[in-house]
Amino acid sequence: MVNWFFWRRPRPVRRLRLRARGEVSDAVRVDFAELAPDIEVFLGQAAYLQLGYFETLTRLIRRTPDLDEKDALSRAAGAALSKHRAFVELVRERGVDPAEAMRPFQAPLDAFRGKTLGARPRETMLTVHITAGMLDDFYLALASSYGETGRRAARILRADPDRDQLARLLGATIESDSEMRGLLSMWARRLVGDTLLVARGALRPTRLDVEDEQRVEPVFTALLQAHSRRMADLGLAA
Repeated sequence: MVNWFFWRRPRPVRRLRLRARGEVSDAVRVDFAELAPDIEVFLGQAAYLQLGYFETLTRLIRRTPDLDEKDALSRAAGAALSKHRAFVELVRERGVDPAEAMRPFQAPLDAFRGKTLGARPRETMLTVHITAGMLDDFYLALASSYGETGRRAARILRADPDRDQLARLLGATIESDSEMRGLLSMWARRLVGDTLLVARGALRPTRLDVEDEQRVEPVFTALLQAHSRRMADLGLAA
């Protein structure tokens, strides 16, 4: 198959940036438009990601006997399910079967979730906090490529994920248990590479040339900066 990206004319390198929540950036929209997948692909991926968060969190609910933790997990699971349903509705409005839209991403995203499930509940809780935070930010930036549908998708992504209580539970564990603090710090570092691969895989083409790498590098830098802030808020070093 011919890789048409090697046949195009040179163009000026433009810099992307990860917009702040609530900010609409025409610059990001223009730059991402050339690398963004088709809108049905974007919506199918986003819908299945949220379903995966819901599934992971409900699995944790079953594993913990603590009622306060069950409540915190159920709130975050409910928020993820609401986002999933909202994305499914966007898919249906386009005349596409939601199951068919999500099916291509079921195997790779299930594999991602399988690799990032921790052996301990706190590890898996941290997985959701870190990976969902990074990917929600990335998809929020990507949404600017899709006009009105993208703006609606951005509103879905900006909705409260109800993960603050999870962060408090993690923070309490990190503060009180030095052994778990070290383990969770190492676990969080392992999550970053796999999460960035999911984000990179959402772009078209999935293998970027040097010029495209330069264009998207600021977005991934911003994702890592936001990750560092989340880690610092938990009391961990990125």
